[in-house]
Amino acid sequence: MCEFDYQLNLIPLTRQELLSTVCEKVSKKRFKHILGVEQAAIELAKRYEVSIEKASIAALLHDYCKELSDEQFRQAIVDYRLDSELLDWNNNIWHGMVGRFIIEDVLDIHDVEILHAIEIHTTGSNQMNLLDKVLYVADYIEAGRSFPAVEAARLIAASNLDAAVAYETSQTLLHLIRQNVPIHPLTLQTYNHFCANMLV
Repeated sequence: MCEFDYQLNLIPLTRQELLSTVCEKVSKKRFKHILGVEQAAIELAKRYEVSIEKASIAALLHDYCKELSDEQFRQAIVDYRLDSELLDWNNNIWHGMVGRFIIEDVLDIHDVEILHAIEIHTTGSNQMNLLDKVLYVADYIEAGRSFPAVEAARLIAASNLDAAVAYETSQTLLHLIRQNVPIHPLTLQTYNHFCANMLV
């Protein structure tokens, strides 16, 4: 586990306070996943020269809202006056896209890069900065993950972050298509931007 504290005053909490806050909000299984994502995000941040503190904070908060009820998300969409089309989606989309507004409000966190990374960590987008990519990939490759494509994803992530985004997105799309579920437009944007121009 990582042992360091924040120095950049990006949030009104120490790392230990943030850990405690997140731990109280999610199940033990979810918290273990979150710690795994933080570790993967920090390793990627070091490799690709991204702020380690921002990577840590975004990773620790990316699933902060994952276990809220559908009704809580729907109410938040109304309360924060978000696009009503969000009501057509579900927790897989809401915990990032709606969750970032809850996190900003409840935890008094306003760093734009951190919030944006949280917002699109499940969908990606065609305009991702390095922190966005780090969180998107870290969530996919963290050590607790075990599925057929994950080892290949880890190898790719170690050498080429954009290729890792492309690989993850293509694998995610295949999974969603097999499940016969709707695909968010941002996921299609991510695929078109990263996969159409790269051989993986």
